[in-house]
Amino acid sequence: MKNIIILGIVLCLFSSCLEKIDPDTLKNTNWELTNITGITLPANAKATLNFGDSLNVSGKSFCNSYGGQAEVIENKVSLKNLFSTKMFCQDTDSSERAYLNALNETNTVKIVDNKLQLLKDEKILLIFEKK
Repeated sequence: MKNIIILGIVLCLFSSCLEKIDPDTLKNTNWELTNITGITLPANAKATLNFGDSLNVSGKSFCNSYGGQAEVIENKVSLKNLFSTKMFCQDTDSSERAYLNALNETNTVKIVDNKLQLLKDEKILLIFEKK
């Protein structure tokens, strides 16, 4: 009996470590990119990520506009059917490609200190501040 109680306590402790995000906390929110891991953001352009009422996503990827659909289950997220306009902007091209690639790689979402983090497993790819 003592072992069952200890096992129960251990399971409770581990389950409290699993962060779950309520999809409703993302609905109708707008975010501005503050960090892409490994690159410096362009000074003359911004990237945004907006979640609509049904978790449709849209935004600006420095130069182009993009859209798609997000699906959130617990803290796992997938961005599906992403599309973007195809204007070429030389000053932001490498940053834009890095941003869109990071969006496609994202499989986890967290909100920490009012900042939205998009991750691939445990690696932070993108950090946004709420607008």
